[in-house]
Parts: sequence; C-alpha cells; structure tokens
Amino acid sequence: MDRTQRDHPSPKERDDGVENTERADHGDRMDAATMEARALSTALFHRLAELDEGTADYSYVRNTLVELNLSLVKYAARRFRGRSEPMEDIVQVGTIGLIKAINRFDPERGVEFTTFAMPTISGEIKRFFRDTSWAVKVPRRLQELRIDSAKAHDALEQDLGREPTDAEMARVLEVTPEEFSEGRKAASAYSARSLDAPVQEDSERDPAAERASLGEEEPAYDRIECLESLKPMLAVLPERERELLSLRFGQELTQSEIGARLGLSQMHVSRLLNRTLTRLRGGLLTET
Repeated sequence: MDRTQRDHPSPKERDDGVENTERADHGDRMDAATMEARALSTALFHRLAELDEGTADYSYVRNTLVELNLSLVKYAARRFRGRSEPMEDIVQVGTIGLIKAINRFDPERGVEFTTFAMPTISGEIKRFFRDTSWAVKVPRRLQELRIDSAKAHDALEQDLGREPTDAEMARVLEVTPEEFSEGRKAASAYSARSLDAPVQEDSERDPAAERASLGEEEPAYDRIECLESLKPMLAVLPERERELLSLRFGQELTQSEIGARLGLSQMHVSRLLNRTLTRLRGGLLTET
C-alpha cells in the first residue's frame, strides 16, 4: 500500500468508520436511557411506598410499574413456548407474579428489581403449569373455569387481604355458585406433570431442555434491562425532556430547583414533567 492509499481511506473504510461511530453514539444514548429508566423506576417505587394502598394514586403508580416491567413477564413466558396453554394465558399468570413482586419489593434493600422479581414471576408460571395438567378427560368449560379460578384467586386474595369465599369467587368469575362448585370438584382431575417429562409437541426434547422451558433460573435474566420497553422511548425524547427527567429522577432535584436551573417556573416544570411522563406511559400502553 503506497502513502496515498494510507492517507486517503477508501469509500468502504470511510463508510465503516461512520457506521462504527453511529453505532457507538447509539450505544451511548441507550446506556443513558437505561440509567434514566432505572432512576424513574426507583423513584416510582419510593413514591409507591409513601402512598396509602387502595388510593387512586397508589393504583396509578403500581399500574405504571407493571407496564414498565412487562418485558420481564414476556421474557419469562417465552421460556414456556411449546406448552399446551396459550401464550396469552401464560403472560396473564406471569403478570400476577409481577404484581406480587412489586407489592413485596423494598427499594431500600439495594437489590435490583429484576433480580428480585424474576424468581417470583417464573415461580407463578411454573405453579400454573404444575396445576393445569389433566389426568382424566374433563369438559373444556370446566378446564377453562379452573384456569380462570387459578388466575383470579390470587388477585382477589390480594385485594381482600384474606382468602376469598366461594360466593366471592363465583361473583368475580361471573358464574353461579353451583357452576363454581362443579369447577372445584373437577380440580381433582388435575395431576402434577413431572418436570422431566418431555413436551408433547416435541418428543425429542431432553429433560434438561424441559427444565429450562419450565423456568429454571438462567444467568441470562440478570442481564435483562427491566425497563426494556421504556429505553427506546427515552432515547428519542427531545433533549430538553431528557434533561428534565435526568434532573428530576437522576439528580433528584425538586421541581423548584429544576425551575431555577432551567429558568422556568415551578408550575411550568410540573406541566412539562406530567406531559413527558404521560407520553412515555401512553407509548408503553400502545406497545403492549
């Protein structure tokens, strides 16, 4: 290669250099978005701890945390592909586990929510599969009633703070007490499926693969960004809104302090924050 070639890179080399630079810039933006997303989640958990359970504000903050962390449920649910139950049902059951994890999580303990929540989500799904394998032929409507009961029971118990009665369960499921009783009797037709049993749809799967499909813990989940759905939206926010979120949830400045730094009134800062958070929440609802 002569000196001219060394001093003047080829078009391909120039294109590769631009692509590498753009990739690095994108990675930097996503890393910043991840930090902001985690800070937002942490702030919401602290806010949840300050609110009274059962209030509208409490429900709003908890529902927002559920939406922000649905990627954890979807990740866990994908590990159960090939099972007999619809993916929609698996996600619903996993969401119950997510809600339980949110209710129990203490941000003061210094544990990442991802690490705390994944065993609860996977455990809820595994319990669902262990409880939903039929030993004898049962009418489809009773199978569906048993599945609906399993999903509704924990949610109702959480709301009531006690074990729900049969009448309360029947009312939630919109069936008569007699139909609910019939569904409970059908539960005796259930049998636990062995974790080492092969999946029906794929007789070649080995026991180790089956255990993996049932949610045995993997190192991979530690690398999940618990706010995977939020990161892309943060990355494309206007610079001013990103700065606003960073000051509020990253540096934990008050609205008045943010206003003084940016030359805005506290009321204007409040409106901007509400608008930005509403946009993020709307984007998550659209995606999910």
